[in-house]
Amino acid sequence: MLLAIDVGNTNCTVGIYDGRHKLGNWRISTEGRRTADEYAVWLTQLLGLAGIATEAIDNVIIASVVPSATFNLEWLCRKHLHCEPMVVTTALDLGIQVHIDNPKEAGADRLVNALAARNTYGNNLIVIDIGTATTFDIVDGEGNYAGGIIAPGPHPSLEALHHIAAKLPKVEIERPDRVVGKGTVGAMQSGIYWGYVSLIEGLIARIQEEMGRSMTVISTGGLAVLFTEAMAAIDHYDAELTMRGLLEVFERNRRS
Repeated sequence: MLLAIDVGNTNCTVGIYDGRHKLGNWRISTEGRRTADEYAVWLTQLLGLAGIATEAIDNVIIASVVPSATFNLEWLCRKHLHCEPMVVTTALDLGIQVHIDNPKEAGADRLVNALAARNTYGNNLIVIDIGTATTFDIVDGEGNYAGGIIAPGPHPSLEALHHIAAKLPKVEIERPDRVVGKGTVGAMQSGIYWGYVSLIEGLIARIQEEMGRSMTVISTGGLAVLFTEAMAAIDHYDAELTMRGLLEVFERNRRS
């Protein structure tokens, strides 16, 4: 069995697979100080609830943007799962050419997203991951990773607004009934929701203009479903994109 771990800035998503068949998936908040032993307690309990023994895990693959968490998860694998994890970097055979100035700068999650999207939807893609950051990743006409865009995500933007402006409250992100707010909360919710819809739609249009062609647009990430419903410019919402990419990278690099 394979344990696939996607470590984002806010959440860590874990899936367990028997071949391509998903047996379970869970989420935990990302915490760089969480030790290997703490991860082991959490994971063992969840596997037990699913009727899976830790001894059944043969392999682990990790894509992480949080180095301190990566270190502790690697120790989890060695100490408690008795295996050496496969950590996604450009040193692996990713199955996609990375055409940026410094390929090592590309986030592991962004590369596996691009690979999974290309293998599912073809070439000429814009992959939008809406989470702590809002990222746009480009797969060009030849199927190469061609770069992207990184913008602040909705939650950090709202948090910054709340902390910097003394009279602005902390509000939840949700789709407001109207664009023009009739109070402070409504105005803030409209600004963050419709502001991000406009940011995403505007950047999609600019990317396609710069690339000189129409492109298929895929959204994923923790907040994607909330924003995707308001945008005709997004062709597909794919909640499993990152996990599917991890499976594909593992299969390309697995040891016989």
